[in-house]
Amino acid sequence: MNSAVDLPLGAAELTFEASGDALVRRSVLPSGVRVLTERVPGSRSATIGFWIAVGSRDEHPASAGLPATYGSTHFLEHLLFKGTRTRTALDIAVSFDAVGGEHNALTAKEYTCYYAKVQDKDLPMAVEVLADMLTSSLLDPVEFENERGVILEELSMAGDDPADVANERFFEAVLGDHPLGRPIGGDADTIRAATRDGVWQHYLANYRPRDLVVTVAGAVDHDRVVDALGSALVAGGWDLDTPAAPVDRRATVPALLGGTGRLTVVERPNEQVNLLLGVPGMLATDDRRATLSMLNAIFGSGMSSRLFQQVRERRGLAYAVYSFAPGYSDAGLFGMYAGCAPAKAPAVAALMRAELERVATDGVTDEELVRAAGQLGGASALALEDSDTRMSRLGRAELTLGEFADLDEALRRIALVTVDDVRVLAADLASRPFSLVAVGATDEAAFRGVVDEAPPSTDVA
Repeated sequence: MNSAVDLPLGAAELTFEASGDALVRRSVLPSGVRVLTERVPGSRSATIGFWIAVGSRDEHPASAGLPATYGSTHFLEHLLFKGTRTRTALDIAVSFDAVGGEHNALTAKEYTCYYAKVQDKDLPMAVEVLADMLTSSLLDPVEFENERGVILEELSMAGDDPADVANERFFEAVLGDHPLGRPIGGDADTIRAATRDGVWQHYLANYRPRDLVVTVAGAVDHDRVVDALGSALVAGGWDLDTPAAPVDRRATVPALLGGTGRLTVVERPNEQVNLLLGVPGMLATDDRRATLSMLNAIFGSGMSSRLFQQVRERRGLAYAVYSFAPGYSDAGLFGMYAGCAPAKAPAVAALMRAELERVATDGVTDEELVRAAGQLGGASALALEDSDTRMSRLGRAELTLGEFADLDEALRRIALVTVDDVRVLAADLASRPFSLVAVGATDEAAFRGVVDEAPPSTDVA
């Protein structure tokens, strides 16, 4: 490949070569189902994902006589493993355990994915079982109540982890009332209030052929996957004969997030403060995402990064410190994390902000730029040794980006980034309202002046 390949929803068939002699094929079936495969030479295994472009941001309160769907995405992720018309929950588990495979699911803010990794000879089984789960799960009322308890325990476990609490509060602080600011898994109140009818309505509205994207990477024959998938979906009762266009991708108009930062402190008697500081970031489709990757690598990724050197190596203020930059269809974050002693937290927070502002003012060096390019290129190449990463890359390309960029194209884009590009982007981010979340034995007074905050929010938990 010499450039990214566009993935128009109206193109029925696409075939192209990717770096490393991989072959990528994409079929949009008449029913709207999309199938993408990446055949990797020498692979003996394959990873398959069934993607639905609905996540926690798509849930809604009760309206117009319909039940609320808050928590439904997370509920479905659990319930689809609990048995179908032809398989018990144990049957599903045994199908993969008996061949040494892996299977699981994840709920995210903008999608849900059910996936498996198996030997190449077991791929037809994985297609059949995952399709059965997706089309024919019973959503049994007894299992529904059982899973309510399981999900509440999962949320309790996360609630006991101060890093998880800080992360959830950080999204809420930066993104405010935007649906992306809500917890992915819901909270105890939404899970207790969820009804089977609400979850069922959520399923009917979002689990249809035109919503489904299937991606497979590794040892895969595209035509065989398409044939096996079609048979399995029809066996599950889905109508593949009625023509339908795939659902549109999400709009990429930047969301209005408000003009002030927020200071949130959750007081807990922990040995460390879990500290998150950041600003609204970039959309997943932003043309500057290669520059953002370079900035993040230089600023807070790895032991040679600015944050690691300034906070840990030179001052010994924290053990863990890094930056991160998730992007979504209409919003994003640029964040910095540190775990440190309560007495050090104000200094660490001030230092993290000052370091970003220093990059915004003084820029970065040519040496840092070269090192970051090497870091990103090497990490990407190593990650692509795993079919899981390739399968996920296909899903993200189809659902979010609307284009496929292989390793060579990613490296080409990175090579185009200049030191001035990095400085300008850092200045853009540093000009945005900072929000801060601290979880631990501290209070909001310690962080006054670090953020341009609205009235602070303090919880004791």
